[in-house]
Amino acid sequence: MLRLGKSMTRTRTFTSSGRRFTTALTVLGMLATGAAVQAATVTPAHAATTHRVLFDDGHAEEAGNADWIISTSKPDPLAQDSSPSSDKDWTGALSSWGIALQKTGDYSLKTATSALTYGGSSATDLSNFDTLVLPEPNIKFTTAEKTAIMNFVKAGGGLFMISDHTGSDRNNDGYDAVQILNDLMTDNSVDSTDPFGLSIDSLNITSGYPAAISDSSNTVLHGSFGTVTKSLIANGTTATLKPADNANAKGLLYRSGYSGNTGAFFATSTFGSGKVAFWGDSSPIDDGTGQSGNTLYDGWNDTGATNAALALNATEWLSS
Repeated sequence: MLRLGKSMTRTRTFTSSGRRFTTALTVLGMLATGAAVQAATVTPAHAATTHRVLFDDGHAEEAGNADWIISTSKPDPLAQDSSPSSDKDWTGALSSWGIALQKTGDYSLKTATSALTYGGSSATDLSNFDTLVLPEPNIKFTTAEKTAIMNFVKAGGGLFMISDHTGSDRNNDGYDAVQILNDLMTDNSVDSTDPFGLSIDSLNITSGYPAAISDSSNTVLHGSFGTVTKSLIANGTTATLKPADNANAKGLLYRSGYSGNTGAFFATSTFGSGKVAFWGDSSPIDDGTGQSGNTLYDGWNDTGATNAALALNATEWLSS
């Protein structure tokens, strides 16, 4: 039987892809024969500036059985718990996402509950943020809101669009996330000529694990939060890419049997000075926790996928 002796801890700093990392290495001394036991953890070093992320909750993101919020405390989730350590500390199906960002010390998170503006004076005006997350909106954006969102991205903001399957009209107003996000891209006063080079397909794909492309240089797939291999799809959709309209439109994960311009489950693009990400399902961001009365499913920790790494890497890419 092996007996463990006194442990020693060493720290080591190194640089990868322009980011500094600190590795904590613990070596356990062996009092009997055998190889040394080692355990190492790697965490990103603090960002030079704080990334400011706004999660939208002004367009029925809590309608029906949805609970697409990081916390019930709005606009500031820290009012619910200023030092969250688990998804139980904040209430909402996106609490794991928010808490994972909060714990890095590099992010300032807020929730918008009113109309989205850009260039206004409110605390949740888009000019105060680096990234806007739209987690399956179920109310159409007004003309003024679409102008605000598009100008925000054009000026350098990040836009994270998360859809769901066609027919997922949770508040029964006649519009689902597919229609609402397509309307944002095709009927706005800033650029309605396919600005992002993608359109969301009217599909309901019941299940699957879309796989990541091979691109070791892509920081969404290979970022500081981990390596992305697959994502979960559980009643979701895909996008059709149109590189002729925007050469920067790029599919990163694809539905089985698809590649190129069709079947993109996760895609990125640019517009003006800003960045755009699209995800075809809200199931991967659902951490299974939420407000009383909602039946939720834990896609965030699905063992067949790397949904957390995808959400977090993409947020970092959009915000940087």
